[in-house]
Formats: sequence, C-alpha cells, structure tokens
Amino acid sequence: MQQAQLTSIDWLHDPFSFLGPHDGLARTFQPGATAVTLVAGGRETALAAGSPEGVFAGPFSGEGPYVLRVTWPDGATSESEDPYAFGPVLGDLDLHLLREGRHWDLPLRLGANPVEHDGIDGTAFAVWAPNARAVSVIGDFAGWDRTRLPMRLRHDAGVWELFVPRVGAGAHYKYAVLGADGVWREKADPLARATELPPATASIVAPAPDFGWSDDAWMADRAERQHPGAPISVYEVHAASWRRPWDGGEHDWEQFGDQLIPYLVEMGFTHVELMPIMEHPFGGSWGYQPLSQFAPSARYGTAEQFARFVDRCHAAGIGVILDWVPAHFPSDAHGFAWFDGTALYEHVDPKEGYHPDWNTLIFNLGRQEVTGMLIASALWWLEQFHVDGLRVDAVASMLYRDYSRPAGEWVPNQYGGRENLEAIAFLRRMNEVVAERCPGAITIAEESTAFPGVTAPPKHGGLGFTYKWNMGWMNDTLRYVEYEPIHRRWHHGDMTFGLVYAFSERFILPLSHDEVVHGKGSLIEKTPGDRWQKFATLRAYLAFMWAHPGKKLLFMGGEIAQWAEWHHDGQLDWALLREADHAGIQALVRDLNAVYRAEPALHQSDADPRGFAWIVGDDAENGVFVFRRTSPYGGAALLCAVNMTPVPRHHYRVGVAGAGRWSEVFNSDAVRYAGSGLGHAADPQTAAVPSHGQKQSLELTLPPLATIILRHEGPHV
Repeated sequence: MQQAQLTSIDWLHDPFSFLGPHDGLARTFQPGATAVTLVAGGRETALAAGSPEGVFAGPFSGEGPYVLRVTWPDGATSESEDPYAFGPVLGDLDLHLLREGRHWDLPLRLGANPVEHDGIDGTAFAVWAPNARAVSVIGDFAGWDRTRLPMRLRHDAGVWELFVPRVGAGAHYKYAVLGADGVWREKADPLARATELPPATASIVAPAPDFGWSDDAWMADRAERQHPGAPISVYEVHAASWRRPWDGGEHDWEQFGDQLIPYLVEMGFTHVELMPIMEHPFGGSWGYQPLSQFAPSARYGTAEQFARFVDRCHAAGIGVILDWVPAHFPSDAHGFAWFDGTALYEHVDPKEGYHPDWNTLIFNLGRQEVTGMLIASALWWLEQFHVDGLRVDAVASMLYRDYSRPAGEWVPNQYGGRENLEAIAFLRRMNEVVAERCPGAITIAEESTAFPGVTAPPKHGGLGFTYKWNMGWMNDTLRYVEYEPIHRRWHHGDMTFGLVYAFSERFILPLSHDEVVHGKGSLIEKTPGDRWQKFATLRAYLAFMWAHPGKKLLFMGGEIAQWAEWHHDGQLDWALLREADHAGIQALVRDLNAVYRAEPALHQSDADPRGFAWIVGDDAENGVFVFRRTSPYGGAALLCAVNMTPVPRHHYRVGVAGAGRWSEVFNSDAVRYAGSGLGHAADPQTAAVPSHGQKQSLELTLPPLATIILRHEGPHV
C-alpha cells in the first residue's frame, strides 16, 4: 500500500462519501488484504478488488450493519461490522454545547467511549480538530495504519468522529491528523481517560465510569468540613516520592493508600493535597506539565484504583485536594501543540502563547472550546472521582499578560492594560460552574500578587475561589527565620506585616514543595545556629504558623525536619525518626493539628478579623510577639506568645482581657518535642496590674525560641 499516494484521494477527508453502502454497492478499504467477504442476512458476498489498491466493492442492497470477513496474506481472517455502515454517534446538542464551551460531560462524548450503536458494541471516537484536512483513528486494532479508519467530519463543530465496532476498553489508539499545513502528525487523545505508562504515549480506551462509592455521608457534610470556619490542615504530597517500594519504582494507589491514609489519621491532618496526578510525559515536571486533563497517571494504577483511594480517604475522614493545571502545557509532539496544523489550543503569537519560565505553551482562554474543555476537566475530577477540592496552579501567571515578560515581549489587552481579561473570565466561570454543580467542593488559588478579590464572589467582581495561598506571609516569615536571632530585631515586621492583609482574602498558609527545592534548602536547613537552635526555631515557627489566622498546608518531609531538599526521584528520609529531635518535630506537628481542631478560637476565626488582636506586636528588641485568638461564636480565648530569640524571657508581663487562670495548652519547648522543658510550673494567674491597655495582666515565662499557647479558663471574653 502506498500511503503517501492515498492522501491525495478525495474521499480520505470525507470517507463516508466513498466507503460503506451506496446505491446498491458496498465499498471498503482494506490495505494489504487478499480477499474480503460481506456477510449479511445469512448470505456471503465476495467483494471484488478495485482501484486504488486495497479497495474492495460488491453489490449490497440490504439494511443495517453487515459483517466484513477479511483474509490476510498469511491466511488469517478477521471479522467486524463495517464502520462506514453506521450513522453518527454525536448529536446536534453535543456539537452545540461543544461550540459554546459548556459541554460538561465532554469526556463521555468526545475521546474514546465504549458504546452500543445500532445494536453493536464498539467504541465511539471523537476529536476536535476543525482545521485538519483529514483525521484517522490509528491503533493496535488497525495495525497503526492511518489509512484504515479515516473519520467523519462534523463540519459545524470541527469534530471528527467514527464508531469502530468490536473495539472495547483496553485498546490502544491515537489520532493521525493531516494538518492544515499538509503535515501528518500522530496525536494522543486530548480527552483520553486512560493512557500508556510514560514514556509510551498512546491513549487507551477506558471503560465507562462505574465505581461503587461508599462515601455518601462524607459527601453530604463535606461543606461543613471545608467551611472557612472549619479546621483545615493540609498535607501536601508527591505520590511517587513520599515512600517508595523496597525495590524502587512507585506504589500503586492501593499500596499508597495502605501507608498514607493511616499516617494522615495519626498525624491529625484533615486533607491530603496531591501534586498533579493527571498524566504527564516528564516525571521531572512533578506533574505540572500535564497532557491528559482527564486521565489519572498510569504510574500509579487505574482510574478505578484512584477512585478507591479517594473513597478510602473519605472513610478515614480525610479530604482529597488535587493540584490542577489549566494555565499551560508542554510542547511534546504527541500532545496539544499545533494539534491540527494550527495553534488550536495555544496562542499563535509566542508573546501570548509561550511561557518563558517553564518552556511551555499557554492555553488560549479566548477560545470557548478550550475553556469548555478545561472546565469539563475540573468537573471530571470533582464529580467522577469525588475529589473535594482543586488547587489551581500558577494563577498569577494566568492573570497578567506581562507575567515574567520584559517590556516589548507581551501583548496588551484590548484596553491597553496588562490584565489577561480572558483568563479572568475563565476563572470566574470555572468557579461559578464548580459552585453550582459540586456542592461543598472548594477551589484554591496559587496566586502570588495582590490581585483584588481572588476569594470574592464573581457577582461582586471577584474570581470566586474558596481559598487563596498566602504567598506573602510565607515569603516574609521564612525570610525572618533565616536571619540569625541577633539580627531579627531589624526585620520584626516580616512576622507582623501579614496581619495587615490577613483578612482581605480567605487564606491558606502554605509551606509547600516550592520552598524546599532548587537550592532553597529544607525547612530545618533554613534555620540558623547550632543543632538545638535549628530545631527549636523550626518548632517555634511551625507553632506560630498554626496559631496564626489562616488554614494550614505543610509539604511532606517538613513534619520530620528532613535535612535534604526534596527530590522527586528519592523518598523521605524516614530513618531520621530514630533521632529524638526529628521525632520531636513530628510529635509537635501532630499535637498542633490536635490543638488546632480542639480550640474553636484557632480555626473558626481564620478568616474573621474579630478573632485576632495584637497584644505585643512591637517588641523587636526581645523578638517577642503576643496575640489573642478568639472565636466570635463562643469558646475560650487563647493567648499565643512567641519568643524568636535563644534567650528565655522571665517575668514577661502581658495584658489580657480575661481575669483568672490561664492554662498552658501547648509549648513548643516541651521535653516531648526534644525541647528544654522550660515553662510554667503551674497555670499562670492574672493580677490587677495594668498592661497593654488592659486592667489585668499575666506574668509569663517565655522559653527560648519557642511558642506557647494559653487558654483562658475563666469567663469567656
């Protein structure tokens, strides 16, 4: 067969005009076959070879699907119904919704879906490629031959589709696309729900979702679990490198869940956040350069196994958040890039379509079909896999057209400004659709600028996210703890400035993977001093974080004070827990989670300014910070005191609003955390000594490099 010659045949771009039954004649194209027999109604008709080579034709006047028996040069035969005897699978409504960018069941209509069509089982393939000259399904069921299964174009939507009988779940396939530029490209399916294990690049026909969920109770009340007044403590995990099998590689979802879920429960985290598990070609991208927005990575097992992992998390009381990347994609030849010979998913101008930071391409969010696909992806994970939230990556890069671009290297918006109006509209719409269709689910923005209203409702001009990562707090406070204690007096504001804007959005305080890679050092390595000071500083800092307004996020390894930076090819250094100070950090995080859950003042007012008040915010000389946390809905008031110097502060007087006894509920310097054990022999009592604008005050002992939390045991204030 001469494939290059065949591409010039008129019917390749419109195969149904030539193949299949027409005016009493049936025609099929079977390159390489020696004979073809048509079987229908109990009768067999030998089809004659014609021109071009590989075409067989013969009389047929019946109705309905018929079977073609094909004989090959080695004498083997294959049988299947003729794909070109079937009508379209996609309806007009499917195409209309696709064009408008609001087909929320897109992966069950486009892509590859096993269906019964006209009484015959097979797979319906459909792909959006409006500028292509021709598209064929290629796969292990057709010898990977691009001439065997050319597709039908639905002109009004630019969708190519074909029903292929007797192809079912597990079949491997791609699309061969003859682009507008005259170049053939082999492309993985953008809507694939399963893929080969990288570095292989084929898509796999996935069965229809049919997982038996057991999490009705969780789904019914998760809105309360994820409310701004709820305790939310997130453990961020890279699934491959948390803990590896003894012989290397990666755990599958079953093995991963067996180990991770009990650990999350023991540590008291409320949620696990998984770095992107959507299929991605390059493991070193950590998942942040995905090419399959609907397929869980084959690295960890099947979609059903992932669903079971989520179900098990819910049974254990753990919410599941996925990192999700709608901003950009890699330029791998089998992916989105130049999909139909044009810049279909990306911008044609590199000033808009190329991301200089990550060497990736940027989704064209001004195209409705693209935004519709991305929103359908968000819904796919939330609805089909019962995921509880999406953390949206790189939002800042989406919001600004000049992000990481020098003057002259970016294109202003229609008003001459730097804001990306299309991305803003997309994010608002995505959050509106998620809120409407997925009650109780949350969305989280990784947004590092002061863009206004990230967590405000779209109807009020906001973007509509539930939470936003507080990158400013993270940068300021990490910078502070990296200074030698003697120098911290000159940088006191790094610890207090976050309260200027702490309630302008609903924040999550993140100590994420980004802070422990690329030479930044691990959390414990960032801290100065000898070994004792390093661990004491980290204990005090983590306790300050848990006492501070805002939900919590800690990247894996931070809870055991891992010395080494995180690397995706390794695993956490669990052997460190044999040492008392590392085990002490782990115990501290576990206890902080318990205190955070138990004390309403620490979580109910995370996003409410009524729940925070500075008592001592200006003692730069002593490196001391003292603040009060309360809940506007009742419960005991808490006093949080932080000493960020290695000098104990005895007889430190602090004004309080509540008279009586204050009990110590947490001390980061406790012996159980490998601290010095300095603290209060008995619960402190107030005295009628005015201080800090209050009539009552406490005289405290502040341990060195430590955070203590006291609870008022008298009348509520």
